[in-house]
Amino acid sequence: MSFRLATASGQASRVLVNDCLHQLGDVRGKYRLGFIYASDSLCDDLESIVGRFRQDTGVQDWVGTVGIGLCSTGCEYYDQAALTVMLADINDEDFAIIGASGQDEEQLLEQISCYCKDDLPHVGIIHGDPSNPAIPRLIERISESVPAAYLVGGLTSSNFQNHQVAREVISGSLSGIFFSPLVSTIVGHTQGCTPLDVQHVITKCERNILIELDDRPALDVFREDIGEVLAKDLQKIAGYIFAGLPIEHSDTGDYLVRNIIGIDEKEKVIAVGDYLYEGSRFMACRRDGNSARVDMQRMLDTMQSRLQGPPRGGVYYTCLGRGRYQFGENSEELRMIRDTLGDFPLVGFFANGEIFHNRLYGYTGVLTLFT
Repeated sequence: MSFRLATASGQASRVLVNDCLHQLGDVRGKYRLGFIYASDSLCDDLESIVGRFRQDTGVQDWVGTVGIGLCSTGCEYYDQAALTVMLADINDEDFAIIGASGQDEEQLLEQISCYCKDDLPHVGIIHGDPSNPAIPRLIERISESVPAAYLVGGLTSSNFQNHQVAREVISGSLSGIFFSPLVSTIVGHTQGCTPLDVQHVITKCERNILIELDDRPALDVFREDIGEVLAKDLQKIAGYIFAGLPIEHSDTGDYLVRNIIGIDEKEKVIAVGDYLYEGSRFMACRRDGNSARVDMQRMLDTMQSRLQGPPRGGVYYTCLGRGRYQFGENSEELRMIRDTLGDFPLVGFFANGEIFHNRLYGYTGVLTLFT
């Protein structure tokens, strides 16, 4: 058995479910795990949708969430009702679904620690509620309590409720699935930005306010980095120039991208969408379609070189600001995955933040392959 994929769009929820069930065929008794991603317009129907799949496929264990945009093999779905599901041939003892209605942080951490009780690597695919400010801290706590865990995933994106699926429909916190070391995966991530040449040391800051870089006024240094044209009219940097926060001790030059949320030209300070720390590093980043395509191809080529054969299945979480905004209107981002790695079952969604290697990113794509 291999993984099985079904995707439907543009109809009422009942019709979408029927279409997907028809595509899946007779699967009763053959699979134990299902991934499900639904357009946010289907929030009100999600409980009944999951119930139908549980009843008609016999698969009781489902994980997923809703998204403003969905990902499937070679296709992106926006501005319409859509549903994509993937059944995985993974044994019951090789995964554990985490998260439940009414569960607090300590119960969640205990549940994860109980399953990942050895020092062997466990990949965890998780979904989080972006309206819950505790989610970044909870991701850190998971990685601290289970050091061998490798977390990937995304924060729900929705114009309505931030629903997740962890056997049942839940919301408000974090949920997902952890796999045993026997489940073979390859994970990669791609940034949607290109760092400008110079890194600086943050020599003075307060919370998220950048005051000095290299012992100079932060805005003076920033203006020099972004060039004369943009420096004369800082209104032009919106959506184009971002803050880059290099990750300490990373041997791959990895960095977090954060929004620049304000500039005070009189005080020469910059407000960044994250906490800052004196002694850490800062750099300006440029975001454009060409940079995103180049780095996407780099990730795919690297993952392809690690594959011993075609992937059995995959999940992809990418930023809402990528997709049609950086790659084009014709599903070019998802087509790049298919064109490089092959036509295999793939599901996912456009997220409000992406999780890779236990950190919360922005403007990135995170791809996990089951091999």
